[in-house]
Amino acid sequence: MTKYGKKIREIVETSRCHLTAEQVFEVLRQTYPTVVLATVYNNLNRLCEAGLIRRVSVEGQPDRYDRLARHDHLVCRGCGKLLDIHLSDLTEQLQRQVDIPILSYDLKLMYLCEECQKRKHGEPSRKEAKT
Repeated sequence: MTKYGKKIREIVETSRCHLTAEQVFEVLRQTYPTVVLATVYNNLNRLCEAGLIRRVSVEGQPDRYDRLARHDHLVCRGCGKLLDIHLSDLTEQLQRQVDIPILSYDLKLMYLCEECQKRKHGEPSRKEAKT
């Protein structure tokens, strides 16, 4: 693994923000100012293919990258906010229902965050109410 790959993996594993490739690029540039965005994309793809990090895809949003530790996600349908949630592991239960070997699963629960709910009902958000 290249020095960039090692650092990118470290960035993804230590972040709890579900970074996009561009965000990983900005963090990586603090250590390696001459790195180019293509290097970040190539390394993220290699790390995902090797099973060292995971890609979280949400329709209409850029892919984000996450650590492998077992967890699921809440995804706001309004703004795309992505939050970690820790539900019990459903692998065994799903395995019994489909009767085929399950390698892994990616559970995303869709919801509307508080800010989007308020916007939908015409209420000012916390940020708008402060101004």
